[in-house]
Amino acid sequence: MAAGRRAAAHLEAYVLHRYDWSETSLILDLFTREQGRLAVAAKGAKRPYSQLRSVLLPFQRIHVGLGRVPKADANAEEPVNEVQNLRSAEWAGGAAMLTGAALFSGFYLNELLMRLTARHDPHPVLFDAYAQTLPALAERNDGVVEAALRAFEIVLLKQLGVLPDLSMQTLTLAPVEEGAHYSLLPDAGVTAGRDADGELAGCTLIGLQAALEHGSLAAVQSRCAEALPELKTMLRALLHYHLGSPVMRTRQLMLDVQSLSTNSSSP
Repeated sequence: MAAGRRAAAHLEAYVLHRYDWSETSLILDLFTREQGRLAVAAKGAKRPYSQLRSVLLPFQRIHVGLGRVPKADANAEEPVNEVQNLRSAEWAGGAAMLTGAALFSGFYLNELLMRLTARHDPHPVLFDAYAQTLPALAERNDGVVEAALRAFEIVLLKQLGVLPDLSMQTLTLAPVEEGAHYSLLPDAGVTAGRDADGELAGCTLIGLQAALEHGSLAAVQSRCAEALPELKTMLRALLHYHLGSPVMRTRQLMLDVQSLSTNSSSP
């Protein structure tokens, strides 16, 4: 066990989820830049006078101080459990809280991170992409929001090591041609298309790969905007393949809310 895992730490973090632990305390699932996803106990955070109540909110960048992970005994190398105590938390600035439809998009990102990333597995590039994506979710332009979501999904898959090189055909290693069309399949990667309808243009795939290698999230978003319907379908299939389930709780909740809204407005 690395010393940094046992010693007190001060980290940049976002709250992905919070669970009631007792009448006064919470267990938090934090996404940190330095240590990845962590389980943290926030004792007394639910008390009315606790200063943590206004800080431990979703989609807000915070600085947290964490205590040591307790060990079984003096000679043990591994901790008793992976839950650290929250010593302090301060707001680190950033965008305003998400509201309305943007909340669903934000919780969708959180669910992806919780289901696809392992605890104590740092992904600083993914952390930065998350931080840059959140403000875009509040935009009133649906195209901007969709492009931001698709770009985050692509960066997530890339950082997890499950996104193929988009500039070449996965099975044959033949280069992708700008004027041709391709599919992105969960079990076969980039494959030559048979029909341009519903497929990705080679120039889009080449541009996405270049943007990923450059490390520019804005460039990835710009490329995603070129083929939003096609990317949504293909990335959804790819994500479901790695999630092992086609059901995302946040997506189902959004559909349920939309259904209720439609029914309530019907004559």
